[in-house]
Amino acid sequence: MNYLEQIKSWKQNSFDKETQEEIVRLEKENPTELEDAFYKNLEFGTGGIRGIMGVGPNRINKYTLGKSTQGLCLYLKEQYKNQSIKVVVAYDCRNNSKELATVVASIFSANNIECFLFSDLRPTPELSFAIRHLKAQCGVMITASHNPPEYNGYKVYWEDGGQIVTPHDKNIIDAINNIDYSDINFEKNDDLISSIDKGIDDAFCKKSIEIANFNTANKKDFKIVFTSLHGTSITLMPTVLNDIGYTNTSIIEEQATPDGNFPTVDSPNPEEPEAFKLALNKAKEIDAEIVIGTDPDADRVGIGVKNIQGEIELIDGNQLMTVLTYFLLERQKEKLNENNFIASTIVSTPLLEKMAKDYNIGYINTLTGFKWIGKSIFDNPTKTFIAGGEESFGYMVGDWVRDKDAITTALLACEVANWAKNNNSSFYELLIDCYVKYGFYKERLLSITKKGKEGSEYIKNKMSEFRQNPPTQIAGINVVKIEDYDCLETFTVSDNTREKLNFPKSNVLIFFLEDESRIAVRPSGTEPKIKFYYSVKETLTSINTYEKTAMHLNEQLDTLVTQFSI
Repeated sequence: MNYLEQIKSWKQNSFDKETQEEIVRLEKENPTELEDAFYKNLEFGTGGIRGIMGVGPNRINKYTLGKSTQGLCLYLKEQYKNQSIKVVVAYDCRNNSKELATVVASIFSANNIECFLFSDLRPTPELSFAIRHLKAQCGVMITASHNPPEYNGYKVYWEDGGQIVTPHDKNIIDAINNIDYSDINFEKNDDLISSIDKGIDDAFCKKSIEIANFNTANKKDFKIVFTSLHGTSITLMPTVLNDIGYTNTSIIEEQATPDGNFPTVDSPNPEEPEAFKLALNKAKEIDAEIVIGTDPDADRVGIGVKNIQGEIELIDGNQLMTVLTYFLLERQKEKLNENNFIASTIVSTPLLEKMAKDYNIGYINTLTGFKWIGKSIFDNPTKTFIAGGEESFGYMVGDWVRDKDAITTALLACEVANWAKNNNSSFYELLIDCYVKYGFYKERLLSITKKGKEGSEYIKNKMSEFRQNPPTQIAGINVVKIEDYDCLETFTVSDNTREKLNFPKSNVLIFFLEDESRIAVRPSGTEPKIKFYYSVKETLTSINTYEKTAMHLNEQLDTLVTQFSI
């Protein structure tokens, strides 16, 4: 069915009057936007379904989420035949999230599935926790994470608390594709919908504190600046900080009210330094030790800590997970063995793998997307998972939550920084210690946005070009190896050999250079972007040469970005 036929079908009686009127308006006022809204269906990416809100199959609305939920209901009933099925539904601060969550809950109940619906907005990690706590088979989170205000989304979790992966993701998609919009059952059954709130909150907070608390001293004197960036973490973060003993916390009030328009920031993304402007100003004013900022659904967290000059500096996701993992391994080193493991992703820093070898524990490298780290726990039930992280500001401590968790990660970061302060060191100095011990790796992410149908085609063509005409040199440095996760092959240049990669397929290319630099390229699974992940490395002999070496690595990154991007 082409997009004109799709438009015609959406103007039929299966769709409400408001939807039909909006289609007519777009036909008159913005035919380009109309085509983009109808030329394809939204697809599951690394984080489920995510897209711009509006009418059409390529937009987030009650029909696209309704069809997904109806297909999910059919798949759940197939998987759990003759069983009572329970699901949990949560939502974040975004515009229309509550309304969409209510629609989703109604469809579950209409299909005779018991639904636990959070009474108000809650963080994504709490949904993951609630699934296992309530012994549910599935969960749905209405969120678009850190995307711009016009976006929303739909993330599906399985009974282990992790996001859906193979084979469930493909099977659910098949179930969705086999039904029509007219098959959606919107008839709510109130008897099968239960509201949940404080009981789950208390259980989640108690466990979060238990996991992150290392009983560091002088917590009441440790100054924290916290911003929720208008998101859901305001519902839990102040409580857990206070309950663990950090009573000297300054909340950025201008950003404390949940608001899907995110009025004080261009992007509610802790990866963007601009989002921390108010928090950094406050930190300077009160001489804070740490700055914490979370994204709208509180799964990602950004951290600022005092650098070696004593000024607050924002660190990236690779640096955050390096220090947190180092701290956890050091505290447990007498008990560690090959049965323990940590995990990260193919586009994140190589430093964690080196750390795992040093502590003689396992290391699992996964595809991009935290669902794969969650799967690594599911796939290794006899092993003990310590922690896992990815460069995009996601981290998870232990296996009690099976997705990235800004709440517990922020608590742990405070404990690490406070412990270091009490021991005449700092969070930043622990990072430099890691660089001295394992190599000074420095990374940079370049995201290039290409919107709409034309943008999608552009990104697709660029990935094809990189595959058909791969570079032999980048910035004058020889390419020694190429990993292609689409054809699942590693190509070694020196002997012209190819080996199989043991991963699920993914549209990712990684170029390894002779000097240990590395560039990964992939289209985003949730945004209209193509992403370039640059990594460079040098030896660091001591803290005294840190600044000079860092400057040189930044120059190397500048050169790579200039020489290889689009």
